[in-house]
Amino acid sequence: MASGDRDDQRFVEIIGVPIEAGAGHPGALMGPAALRTAGLVRALRELGHEVRDLGDLTPEAWSEGDAATARLAEITAWSRALADRSYAMMRSGGVPVFLGGDHSLSMGSVTGVARHCREAGKPLFVLWLDAHGDFNTPHTSPSGNMHGMPVALLCGEDGFDDVFPPEQRATVNPAHVHLFGIRSLDPGERRLLRARGVDVVDMRLIDEHGVGVHMRRIIERVRQAGGHLHVSLDVDFLDPAIAPAVGTAVLGGATYREAHLIMEMLHDAGVVGSLDVVELNPFLDERGKSALLLVDLVASLFGRRIIDPAVTQSQIGGQAV
Repeated sequence: MASGDRDDQRFVEIIGVPIEAGAGHPGALMGPAALRTAGLVRALRELGHEVRDLGDLTPEAWSEGDAATARLAEITAWSRALADRSYAMMRSGGVPVFLGGDHSLSMGSVTGVARHCREAGKPLFVLWLDAHGDFNTPHTSPSGNMHGMPVALLCGEDGFDDVFPPEQRATVNPAHVHLFGIRSLDPGERRLLRARGVDVVDMRLIDEHGVGVHMRRIIERVRQAGGHLHVSLDVDFLDPAIAPAVGTAVLGGATYREAHLIMEMLHDAGVVGSLDVVELNPFLDERGKSALLLVDLVASLFGRRIIDPAVTQSQIGGQAV
């Protein structure tokens, strides 16, 4: 694809978050390096954006113990460090892009964004592109893996009191969370999602109506509220046939064109202010296939297009396109 006109240049700050303690399979810590190798920074610069790569986040040391205690301590250390960095990146006025790493990183990234939005008086909305609801708590999770819990933490569910100190803590209104592309929910999180009023667009709804109908509805909600939209893109949102590099693959995911349409619509709407790209496990990839696709999707979100949609048939010589 060729890029469109460069009249919407942004200042983009990128940071890698090589965490895998929240996942059940090793390898996600290599995700940030794979996305950089696949050309993410170059793709954004070619679109005319000013890009600053901040390298990879390094949390403070955490205390060791038995496996479960050490894992929670590690995730807490990453979450606190990332919440502070996310908040600082938002204050810099750019668009933060967080490269994972497993999805537990969103505990920190979105908390920092939420803190900034709260201070700015700007409603925060979250678009969670994922095969899973990630609304488990330590009490409902069958696996105990915290990459299946970030939305519950962000919405203020019980069981996460020790992750953030009071001065860092900032939650998201569950009614402002849109889970999109869902096709795997545990019984406990299904009950919580219904009780909290979270908007769930599962793959059946997408099959029946198409992605465009639901994306327009979400975009309009954000626009009417004058809100900030945080997008959290999990590799397993995509069908594993086109993006195999994930430890939690679920058949029946978004197609290549569905995913690009979502990104193109979000770009045109101009409502996205921050982004996670998570769960890329290069150890499970096929010759960089998943990493390259993710780079293409991020490029679409930041303005890559085939032709400027404002160009009319008469402007291109009256020829049918």
